[in-house]
Amino acid sequence: MMKAIKAPRGTRDILPPDTALWNFVEAAVRDVFRAYNFQEIRTPIFESTELFARGVGEETDIVSKEMFTWEDRGRAESDKGQSLTLRPEATAGIVRAYIEHKMWDRGLNKFFCIGPMFRRERPQKGRYRQFYQIDAEVIGPASSGSDLPARDAEILEMLATLLHRLGITHWNLELNSVGSSQERVKFNEALRVALEPVKDKMCVDCQRRAVTNPLRVLDCKVPEDQPIIDKLPRITDFLEDESRKHFDAVQNILTKVGVPFSINTRLVRGLDYYTRTAFEFTHGALGAQNAILGGGRYDGLSEALGGPAAPGIGFAIGEDRLILSLQEKTPAEAVVRRPGVYVAPMAGMNADAAQLARELRRHDLVVELGDENFRLKKSFEAADKAGAKYILIVGENEVKADAFALKNLATGEQVQIGRAELAAWLKARIVP
Repeated sequence: MMKAIKAPRGTRDILPPDTALWNFVEAAVRDVFRAYNFQEIRTPIFESTELFARGVGEETDIVSKEMFTWEDRGRAESDKGQSLTLRPEATAGIVRAYIEHKMWDRGLNKFFCIGPMFRRERPQKGRYRQFYQIDAEVIGPASSGSDLPARDAEILEMLATLLHRLGITHWNLELNSVGSSQERVKFNEALRVALEPVKDKMCVDCQRRAVTNPLRVLDCKVPEDQPIIDKLPRITDFLEDESRKHFDAVQNILTKVGVPFSINTRLVRGLDYYTRTAFEFTHGALGAQNAILGGGRYDGLSEALGGPAAPGIGFAIGEDRLILSLQEKTPAEAVVRRPGVYVAPMAGMNADAAQLARELRRHDLVVELGDENFRLKKSFEAADKAGAKYILIVGENEVKADAFALKNLATGEQVQIGRAELAAWLKARIVP
């Protein structure tokens, strides 16, 4: 026997009934985002490597260590030698599409997408090499900036609404301001000076980051490094008046609309394009790696990608991790829509049973169709295994009478219902 082929390391199959929980989440996302006037965008799952190098940052762990990249060897001469990358995140691709299609001319500036991302990471609980993100962005239009705190707060309030809709409680919203690009330059230099005498005591990644991009040291999760990190300078000490006013305005709006938050001055997020507001929603069910989602403002990203001035803010929800949080209270079985009725044809009645099943399905009933080769006992076993509430017997006599025997599999109660009333009778007794 040949050796069975398994899914690649860091990937996995999402199987029923778990897929019902994923669909439940994505339906809630679409409903909530629609109320805030976000529209769906679908970008390619691979892009030019340059997009992520310029957008995410060449010295980030994502670009330097984690991307799946290859050289295009296509037939067209213009394609050859082009470096392509499976998307590790969604924001850069959405901003690229915003610029390429001049979406500001069409009055479009609120977008969301749902789909797979790819990073070459060490697999662990809730973290995969192919993972899924729910992403939303507000891009442009360029303005005086007076409305930007309102956009930040609106995004955060929308996320609180979504988590409430999903039944996820006991989350914590952590906020920080990472300042303007100029303020971050000063902060980075202060970090570099502070890290110089202590970096050799830190993990290998932090030793490298201390030289290439000191801000990334604050992302470190190694427990032994935390006492050193706690003594480093804080970004809040480098904020100038404009950034402070922006951050205060965001907090004031959140307080007014009743969204609780806490300030985490060590929160910087993992990508170079962030400016000013940065945030994470965390949840205790995920252990040490407890972030469900995160994001922030990225004024200047559009210009870095060759576009017009267009301030932006967005976030990414790790859908895999969100599902883990949700499973605490909502097992997949709770949202699976089981068959309301199992149609069991007697010998020679497959065609009539198929016709009846088609009629019932047109009324938005979930119907499982059996086979005339099954003995009645096997049909009952199949109906029970499928989780059906009722079994409907289709025999020659029933078809002639245009009335069918329906049996409740839980109570054993059996009734005879005319064909014309059948769909309405079932819909009244089966909760979708």
